[in-house]
Amino acid sequence: MDPALHASYEDCRRLHRRHDPTYYWATRRLPRELQPATHALYAYVRTADEIVDGPRRPAAPDDRRAALDAWQAELEAALDGGRPASPIVGALVDAGARHDLPLEELGTYMRSMRVDCAPVRIGTWSELEEYMDGSAGTVGRIMAALLGVPESHRGDYGRLGQAFQLTNFIRDVREDRRLDRVYLPGDERERFGVGEDDLDAATAGPELRALVAQEVGRARRLFAGCEDAVAAAPRRVQPGMRLAVAVYRSVLARVERAGHDVLGARTSPRPWDLVLR
Repeated sequence: MDPALHASYEDCRRLHRRHDPTYYWATRRLPRELQPATHALYAYVRTADEIVDGPRRPAAPDDRRAALDAWQAELEAALDGGRPASPIVGALVDAGARHDLPLEELGTYMRSMRVDCAPVRIGTWSELEEYMDGSAGTVGRIMAALLGVPESHRGDYGRLGQAFQLTNFIRDVREDRRLDRVYLPGDERERFGVGEDDLDAATAGPELRALVAQEVGRARRLFAGCEDAVAAAPRRVQPGMRLAVAVYRSVLARVERAGHDVLGARTSPRPWDLVLR
């Protein structure tokens, strides 16, 4: 591999390890030749996420949308043969060519990222499903192609991505609230009697705990519905996939053990727990 391209992949790997140890250590269980592409895909979508809500994000929503437009345009231009300015884009385009990845899916990913440029209030479960299909579902389908999952199961990997993201939303209710985002559907919050002020409390009240219990059940059903798809993946990639699923299911278990108190209890796994699995 060209040394400059190797350096680009290494930039992606370091970014992946720094920002998401859960996913990083699961990636380390994949075959070695698939790891650089996974790091590159993660780095591209993580950079979009940093544009939206990182510490150095543009101050105004319109400026964040413009930055996302530019990030998407750089990838599209590189896919058309242009020279990318970012080493992350260079690595991802190379990975796409090496592994025949459907990188056009990332246009849909950006649609969901633009939702996050302003305060977020998800209205219904259908609206949340659409958002998750755009953000996590696209990544799941790209990963399915990389992992060599049979075509008949690649849609299931989009749903597996949704299961991962719904688990994150359950875990991160407090953090998302601080960013002026509420992903718990508004009609369901109303039905359970959960007001926005309830999300600012030190601990979750009984109404919020009941709503969270419902969302945990949904996430568990999503994971259960993807078991056949994980089993259909090539044997050599299954350890990494099974680790990722196990780690996210452990987050749900932590939420349950905490009585569904997502405001006052720690529900994230510790990084060293992942290495020991």
